[in-house]
Amino acid sequence: MATAATYSTSRSEAAYEAAQEVISGGVNSGARGPQAGWIPGPPVVARGEGALVWDVDGNRYVDYLLALGPMIHGHRHPQMTAAVRDAIESIGTMFALPYELEAQAARAIVEAVPSVELVRFGNSGTEVVLHACRIARAATGKDVIVRFEGQYHGWADQLEWSHHPPLAAAGLARSPRAVPGSPGIPEAFGKTLAVLPWNDVDAVERLVKRRGHEIAAILTEPIMGNTGVIPPARGYLEALREITRANDIVLIFDEVISGFRVAYGGAQAYYGVTPDLTTMAKALGGGFPVAAVGGRRDLMEVVADGEVLHAGTYNANTVAVAAAAASLEVLRQPGIYERLFATAERLTAGIGDVFERAGVPVEVQGVGPMFQFWFSKTPIADYRAAAPHLNSPKYAALARELHRRGVLVHPSNIELWFVSTVHNDALVDETLAAFEDAVRAAGAALRD
Repeated sequence: MATAATYSTSRSEAAYEAAQEVISGGVNSGARGPQAGWIPGPPVVARGEGALVWDVDGNRYVDYLLALGPMIHGHRHPQMTAAVRDAIESIGTMFALPYELEAQAARAIVEAVPSVELVRFGNSGTEVVLHACRIARAATGKDVIVRFEGQYHGWADQLEWSHHPPLAAAGLARSPRAVPGSPGIPEAFGKTLAVLPWNDVDAVERLVKRRGHEIAAILTEPIMGNTGVIPPARGYLEALREITRANDIVLIFDEVISGFRVAYGGAQAYYGVTPDLTTMAKALGGGFPVAAVGGRRDLMEVVADGEVLHAGTYNANTVAVAAAAASLEVLRQPGIYERLFATAERLTAGIGDVFERAGVPVEVQGVGPMFQFWFSKTPIADYRAAAPHLNSPKYAALARELHRRGVLVHPSNIELWFVSTVHNDALVDETLAAFEDAVRAAGAALRD
């Protein structure tokens, strides 16, 4: 474990500088560089094992970043590694033809997720969310997708809108304006979207009453997981289900983060609300690039004959499918979710206790192994409430102190803390000791 006195990142800084000579910005995703809070640059990883990561300077970290969520079984899980190695050696890597393992993995998803009667594999969350929207539009003959402020559904031009919009550009809280999330996104895509505040049933009802004849789908994370963690209000998901069912609107749950994490059947099983279509990734592959879209048989059959296009050279490649099958097999072990939730509860309760002893008001919000905390005296229920707290200098200061003490988290509170199936009580206790020391070191910066 790193200590504040011995912590050094000189080799990481040199490696990051060298990477910038050949990689634009030195990283391959916007969440990994200085613009995302990694200042002066990110730690450069040497290796990972279980719930631990080592950087090139030799610093050891307890990992709660977990690659932004995919590593639900930690790093180099022996069952995952063996399954992928066996698939490569005994089957091959890809064929652009069916093979038996892909149907076996698909069956496991169908048996796990309440909404899924048929499934198709893809490679990323962005990709399968786009496919879900296409399916909904083709099935309903309507064009508009409703999405919610503060949620992230991938980087594609069609949906990277109003993720974290500047409030000055975002319009009224109850009827937000669609704001592109990046330069280079054509304005025309915004006309195919309607943006609403999260956790506001009245806003949904008003929009559907006015524009229901245009709306193909309501797309939502069942647990908001890209603005910290904001759980659904009591009855909110049920209301979305009732409204969409009554108005010929497809309800899509983006379970890229929550899927297989908060329950084997995802957030829809956890909350008991079944959507029409579901997208899955991250925990599905346990660290390998695999995703899936699935749902009601009648909806998924629109792609069956190829008239509504779903395609991809790398879809259902053997490596990805073997990883998915293995990840789900691990998650079927008796008691695994009870242990996962107990470990997360030990951690979140301990974090709350540390802040209480320090006299720092916070709201710890999450569902089991996905959580974040806000320097707020009141719960955060939607993006507008979260916006003043995002990219908090307090949080960044604390994250730096945690890094110096061997706890790996993202430096921005936009992102989450994740707990894996291989975190244990000893690592949590180590984390909490480091956390208390980090809060003490951050000191006055947390109380301003």
